[in-house]
Amino acid sequence: MTKLKITETSLRDGHQSLIATRLTTDEILPVLSEMDKAGYHAMEVWGGATFDTCLRYLNEDPWDRLRKVRAHVKNTKLQMLSRGQNILGYRNYPDDIVERFHKNAIFEGIDIVRVFDALNDIRNLKKTIETVKSEGAHCQCAISYTTSPVHTKEYYVKLIKDFENAGADSICIKDMSGILLPFDAYHLIKAIKKVTKLPLELHTHCTGGIGEMTVLTAVEAGIDIVDTAISPLSSGTSQPATESLCLALRGTERDPGLNLDSLNNIADYFKDVMKKYEENGTLNIKVLMTEPKALIYQIPGGMLSNLLVQMKSLNAVDKFQEVLDEVPRVRKDLGYPPLVTPMSQMVGAQAVFNVISGGRYNIIPTEIRNYVRGMYGRPAAPISDDIKELIIGNEEVITVRPADLLEDSYDRLREEIGYLAKSEQDVLSYALFPQVAKSFFEKRDSGDVPCCHTASSNRTL
Repeated sequence: MTKLKITETSLRDGHQSLIATRLTTDEILPVLSEMDKAGYHAMEVWGGATFDTCLRYLNEDPWDRLRKVRAHVKNTKLQMLSRGQNILGYRNYPDDIVERFHKNAIFEGIDIVRVFDALNDIRNLKKTIETVKSEGAHCQCAISYTTSPVHTKEYYVKLIKDFENAGADSICIKDMSGILLPFDAYHLIKAIKKVTKLPLELHTHCTGGIGEMTVLTAVEAGIDIVDTAISPLSSGTSQPATESLCLALRGTERDPGLNLDSLNNIADYFKDVMKKYEENGTLNIKVLMTEPKALIYQIPGGMLSNLLVQMKSLNAVDKFQEVLDEVPRVRKDLGYPPLVTPMSQMVGAQAVFNVISGGRYNIIPTEIRNYVRGMYGRPAAPISDDIKELIIGNEEVITVRPADLLEDSYDRLREEIGYLAKSEQDVLSYALFPQVAKSFFEKRDSGDVPCCHTASSNRTL
């Protein structure tokens, strides 16, 4: 077996998992040259919640962050996480927005686009795959890993072949809930390796206390790449620690061979940075605690926390256990969707309503109705006629690719946002987060935040 490759997640999923994606660009830039010397296969630096958080909370332009990171990282591939037809938002966007967004991301320095769909519906990935490939970047297709009677090893092996046929350059097992058990990982990786020669990567979380065990069995099974986070931004609801894995494999045939001096310097830097987030309360001790219930209820750690917050706001904490028990029932009703954005939020909200309203499906959010209509894609298991009738009555369920029903919207949005948009990237920011982006542009125009459009971002409006 060849040496293991490492993707460093601290600049995206690490701080998204532990401190709600609050690292600023100014906190990221000083350590990049050291990270570039570490020998990583890639650094995940963009996508996920970073885009929304930059605009909404940090008064930063996420496109400018990407440009600055790329300017400092000369030797290491930069990676982003995309939700395919959802891009970085929470609904399906038209193909013209999907295409322009990914072209701009690659134009500004992204080398690897990891793309996933919450329902593992390959139709929701095709436009992203096609665009990434046409731009000469690397497209990594990710399984949204979950367990259910239909999410079998055979199901995932077939999905891998679908990814490969669609043009994937590599595959990721994306265990967003941290529920992939060590020996299940071993057997799944062995099965996938039998049907594809594409590089295989593992992404997991330490929420339930098994992350490191799962990574180690994955290494033994022949995984090519694993995601880790530098120690101050690791563990808990984040990924296993980079240095610890490197030391555990030191001197073996799978030794990643990273520069341990650089890793120590990176860790020392982030220890100082994280002190601020400890002191201001952004780093909640709960996200660092092991939560085995995540393995029992198959609920991501972040979803557990959000459900508890919702129950507190409704003065119904005493019914929290009822909600936890209701989540798997709702998930079964809805065809066993993986609990990843946006499905985790939707299933969680429906479970809360089912418990506090005094009857199941007395209150049904619009998103759930649209999901049952087929607007988010095709669930792994069919939804029963009884549940369909309960939620959407006699309405017909669509069978086409959901995005085929959406009209191109770039030109309309460009006209709508008007003079506030200084570039194509501004229009795309507005497309994803209209109110948040508009507010940011207004602050920028008034001088409250800097205008940061560099020459490289002057794509045609």
